[in-house]
Amino acid sequence: MNWSIKSKIINIFVFLSIILTAEHVVFYGDVRAKTVYIIPVSGTVDPGMAAYMERALSREEAPEEDVLYILEIDTFGGRVDAALNIVDTLLDVPPGKTIAYVSGKAISAGALIALASSQLVMKHHTTIGDCAPITYSSEGPQILGEKFQSPLRAKFRALARRNGYPETLAEAMVTAEMEVYEVIINGEKKYLEKKEFEDLSEKQKKNITSKKTVVAEGQLLTMDDTEAHQLGFSQMSVSDIDELLRKMDLENAMVVRIQETWSESLVRFIGHIAPILMLLGLAALYTEIQAPGFGVPGILGILLLALVFLNQYLVGLAHHTEFLIIALGIVFLGVEVFVLPGFGIAGIAGIACVIVGLILSLQGFVLPDPSLPWEKELFVKNISKVLGSFIGAFLLGIFMLKYLFPKFSKTSDGPYLMTTLEDVHADSEQTVRAKIGDSGVALTFLRPSGKAQINEDVFDVITEGSFLEKGTPVFISRIKGNTIIVSARK
Repeated sequence: MNWSIKSKIINIFVFLSIILTAEHVVFYGDVRAKTVYIIPVSGTVDPGMAAYMERALSREEAPEEDVLYILEIDTFGGRVDAALNIVDTLLDVPPGKTIAYVSGKAISAGALIALASSQLVMKHHTTIGDCAPITYSSEGPQILGEKFQSPLRAKFRALARRNGYPETLAEAMVTAEMEVYEVIINGEKKYLEKKEFEDLSEKQKKNITSKKTVVAEGQLLTMDDTEAHQLGFSQMSVSDIDELLRKMDLENAMVVRIQETWSESLVRFIGHIAPILMLLGLAALYTEIQAPGFGVPGILGILLLALVFLNQYLVGLAHHTEFLIIALGIVFLGVEVFVLPGFGIAGIAGIACVIVGLILSLQGFVLPDPSLPWEKELFVKNISKVLGSFIGAFLLGIFMLKYLFPKFSKTSDGPYLMTTLEDVHADSEQTVRAKIGDSGVALTFLRPSGKAQINEDVFDVITEGSFLEKGTPVFISRIKGNTIIVSARK
């Protein structure tokens, strides 16, 4: 073999090497990261996850050009507003610096987060898709209508356009009414929605050499890793993170796995039980309002409500305005309890301020945006949640005051020496002037203790556990030791 032939062979080999290398760069992207951050995205998508993602995607340990973020996704979805906040955070990261690695399922809000990343890689036998907005009722999960689907489709189109995914197929993840065909027209593969296909001219239809249904009407697009690759979403399927790093020539990069801190995990947990904490806190405050003085129930109620507010503040939903509104409501309630007799304007204003403050602390907006229908859905849920907590707190407070607290106030039955002192009666000057059955009127609000005028005399009295307004006709139902117990006269 002479030198000229060898030279030609070498040139051909070099040319092929360049082509293969170029294909490698186009396929996997020009990834030259020195540090790879792996961020688990698992469980329910909620405001706590959004706050965690914002912290995880704003690393400052290395220059931007040396950093790559891999989102390890395994979630069935969650709140739309939280998912959109995560999407906005991802879009702030420079292009090419985020990879969505689906390690389990990327369903609903999980699919939205995956498509917001610059690249998509899937583990073998995993799935992605089915992002229809749903709500839960007594009849089970219900898919929300066109008003909800339209803005979500627009978001999916924008993300697909940004990352080079088929826009029509991305929309088919949201709307079950779409029927999508894969057609080869003039030698080019296209994905057309049924109406688009029907609008083709006869001349265009004659140039179609192949047509098949990819998404049937009534179904949402959900793909496994192989289908996602064939349809132009996933770049490749891998067995694990190590294979992903190896195929992207990142074996020598420093890999850092970011985990939720204990405080972030606690914040997400508190977010899930916030309605229960609100109910208990409001019940404690109601009990404190109805009882004389200020003690453990009032402190407990303030602490529980403060915990709910602090949790919402940490996930970015509550701010100083909400705090001032709730604080103002507590001040009004304090004035109602300690300054003004009965229950009037101050009490109503206090309750209204606490309700408004709690509702605002559960959402990232004041009033719903008409163009974002899920905000209205969330707004209605938050109102129901807070009002439900108030009603439940009222009932729980009555139960505690009537049945629970009286038991705590009792002493043990003894024995003391040879017997108890339960039946010992030491008449005081007060009880000598009163007897069972005497009638009178409440001079103060009895909750449950206060003053009553009986037989022209004023006595310190206590009710059986109920609360009576000032001016209520009462009679002495029992006298226990030096304690006069009254009930409302019917």
